[in-house]
Amino acid sequence: MHPVNDNRHSGLLVPVLTPFGADLAPDHGRYVGLCKALLAEGAGGLAIFGTTSEANSTSPGERRAMLEALLAAGVPAARLMPGVGSTSITEAADNVSMCVRAGCGGVLMLPPFYYKGVSDDGIFAFFAEVIERAGKAGPPRIYLYHIPPQAVVGFGHDLIERLLDAFPGVILGIKDSSGDWDNMRAMMERFDSLDVFCGSEEFMLATLRHGGAGCITATGNVNVADISRLGRIWREDGADDLQAKMTAVRKAFSRKPPIPMMKRYIASRTGHEDWARVRPPLTGVGAGEVPALVADLETIGYAPGGLFEAIGAVVPA
Repeated sequence: MHPVNDNRHSGLLVPVLTPFGADLAPDHGRYVGLCKALLAEGAGGLAIFGTTSEANSTSPGERRAMLEALLAAGVPAARLMPGVGSTSITEAADNVSMCVRAGCGGVLMLPPFYYKGVSDDGIFAFFAEVIERAGKAGPPRIYLYHIPPQAVVGFGHDLIERLLDAFPGVILGIKDSSGDWDNMRAMMERFDSLDVFCGSEEFMLATLRHGGAGCITATGNVNVADISRLGRIWREDGADDLQAKMTAVRKAFSRKPPIPMMKRYIASRTGHEDWARVRPPLTGVGAGEVPALVADLETIGYAPGGLFEAIGAVVPA
C-alpha cells in the first residue's frame, strides 16, 4: 500500500448532480446547497462537472459560472475536482487553467474521446500539449478519467506509465469507471505513485484494502453518509457488512437510469419537483417509480442522515 499524500484527494468524492430550472439553466442556489450538504454529511471532496453532473450537456461558460458560485459561497477550492475533459486542446487547457487559478485540489480529465482507435502516441501528445498550455497558470494536478463504457477511448497501463514518467507531480491519480476489478487491481500493483479511485462503491472496500485512494461514485449524491463512513472504518469489524449495504443501495438506484432516478428520488424527499429535471437527451423518471425504490431501500435499511433535509431547505430559484 502506498500512502496518500495529505494534500491529495482521498476517500469519497461525490460527482455532484446538476439541478436545472424550468428554462434548463443550472440552478446555482440549489447546486451550492447540494454541494454544501454533501460536504457536511461527510464527503471528502466533490468531483463536479463529471458524467453524473451531465457536464457534457453544459457549456464551458455554464460550468465556469457554477464553479464561481461555489467559491463565492465559501466551498473550499481544495475540496473540488472539476471535470475538464474536452476533445479540443484549447478548451481542455482553458478548463484546466481556470481550475488551477481557482486553487482546486485537482482536475478529472477524460481522454480525447471523439476519434476512436487513436494511438497512445496521440493521446500522450494531447495531454502533453494541454499540460504545457495550462502550466502557464501554475502546476496542474491531473487525475485521469478512465471510462471506456462511455468514452471508448481509455488509458492503457503503458500509457499511464509514460504519463507518470513524463509529468511527475502533475499526473496524480485515476478514476477507473471500467467496472473491471482486475484492471484496477493491476494498476494499484504496478503504480506506487498513482492514487486509484474506483468509479463505483461496489469496489470501494477492495480498493482501499489494495492501497487505493478511495471512490468517486454517483450514488454518493444519495448515500454519502454510508459511503464516507466506509472510508473511515474499512480496517474495522463491520466493514464488509457496510460494503454489502452500500452495494445493495447502488443496485436499487440502478434499476432505472441512475441520474434521473436519483434526481426523482431527491424531488420526492424534498418536495421540490424541479429536482427531477434532466437535460435532453436524458429523459426523466416518473414519480410512479418511487414507491418501489422506497420499498427496496427500506428493506436494505437505508438511512441517509440529514442529507435531504439540508437539500430541501434550499428553495428553488
